Formats: sequence, C-alpha cells, structure tokens
Amino acid sequence: MPAQGKHRRPKSVSLSRGIAAVTTGGAVLALPVLGATTASAAPAHSVAAEKAVAPVSVTAQANSVTKATPAKHSVVSGETLSKIAREYSVSGGWKKLYEGNRKAVGENPNLIHPGITLTIGAKAAAPSDAKAGKATKAAPAAERTATADRADRSERTTAAPAAAPAAAAPATYTNDLDGWIKESLAVMAQHGIPGSYEGIHRNIIRESSGNPNAINNWDSNAVKGTPSKGLLQVIDPTFQAYHVPGTSTDSYDPVANITAACNYAADRYGSIDNVFGAY
Repeated sequence: MPAQGKHRRPKSVSLSRGIAAVTTGGAVLALPVLGATTASAAPAHSVAAEKAVAPVSVTAQANSVTKATPAKHSVVSGETLSKIAREYSVSGGWKKLYEGNRKAVGENPNLIHPGITLTIGAKAAAPSDAKAGKATKAAPAAERTATADRADRSERTTAAPAAAPAAAAPATYTNDLDGWIKESLAVMAQHGIPGSYEGIHRNIIRESSGNPNAINNWDSNAVKGTPSKGLLQVIDPTFQAYHVPGTSTDSYDPVANITAACNYAADRYGSIDNVFGAY
C-alpha cells in the first residue's frame, strides 16, 4: 500500500472521476445538483455585492453633493474671524479662514475691517449619508436666510454712524446771562440736578440783577465774614459744599455759581424752581 500511495494523483483526479461518472450515466443526478448549486450561489453573490456597493455609491453621491464652491462673505462691524468661521463651519477654524484671506485681512487677524470680502470654503459634510440629501436640499434656504441676516446687520451698522457727526459738534454758549444759564442747565442735566431756565432767571434777577460780580457786604452773612457772592448770592461755605465737578472753583464764575446754587436749592427745596425769596 505505501507504494500505491506514493503514486496517487492529486485531488483533481477525483474531480475528473466525478465528471466521468456523469458521462457514464450519472448525468441525470449530478448535473441538477451542480446546476442547483450554481443558481443558488449566484443570487447570494449578487445580493452581497449589491449590499457592499450600495453604501459606497451613496457615500460618493453625498460627498459629491456636499462639496460646495467657495462662498463670499462681506464683513460687517462687530464680526471676528472666529465668529465667521463658526457661522460657516470652516474646517480648521479661524486659522484656516485667515490663511485663505491673509491678503484681504492683513497681518493682524484680530483686526478685520467692515467692508472687506472673505472667501469661505465648503461647510463641513453632513453627519450621516442618510441625511446628506436633506442637508443639500435645505442648504439654499439656509444660505438665503444667512445672507438676509448679514444684509440686515450690514444695513443697521451702516445706518448707525450717520447720526454721529451731529452729536460730535460741541455746544457753544454766549458769554452773557442767557448763555450762562443755558450752559449751567447742560451741566445740571449731566449731574441730575433739577431746575428750569425760568426758575434760574427769576432768582438771578431778584438776587443780583444779573451781575456776576455782585456781593452783599451788609447782611448777617457779611457780618459773620461770609458775604453772599455772584449771580445767585451764594456764601463761600455753601459754594464749596455744593460745588459741581467740572465747573470753576471760583464762586464769582457765572456757571459755577449758578450750578452750585441750584444744587443747594435742590437739596434744600427740591429745585431752584421752588425758590421765590431769600434762601
């Protein structure tokens, strides 16, 4: 037996014998089995191949859909590269955005000027293949909304500075009783001190007849060494106690005298408008 085993043919001989058996009368039994095996194997291979190929095809289609051409963004006041990068989901963040727009932005990425145009890359891909189609359909509407929002912000930002020049011009006042009262009212408004033009003017005429250098050297205050001075006849202790910051420390100064007197009257009587006699 060892001698015979040494000269045995490979397993392929068995296959040949199987074929021979078919030709000698086993065709009716062998061929259907072989045919059935092939027929059942083919669909299995087809389904597996289809399952294997389908995700690749969907993924390729999704990737193709989500690739967007570079977009243009016009910078508006208050925006930063980080904010814009987040808005457009830029891969690589603000650094990637800056690298692509260095020439437009300049050497300082922290300083971007309103009005410059940035080139934005594609947004990040949709989180799943199943949602890729829905994401790309929603993109145009989202883009229109974002564009409208940017245009609205740009319009508000552009319109705001228009009023600035009018407020920038400092107010000027005449060097007379009318101008002194109006300037005092402006200072009083800044410090929340009540009073009206009529109330101030009425008391000035009674106290000094509009003379900023008026002084009373005969009443009880003068006897004590603190004569009443200025437009509203204020003694020095009262002037110093109720002096309003930003005005002169000279009690004869018209604006300083008026504002200090009105500050005292507001504390004592509620307003200079409530004063109709000596106070």
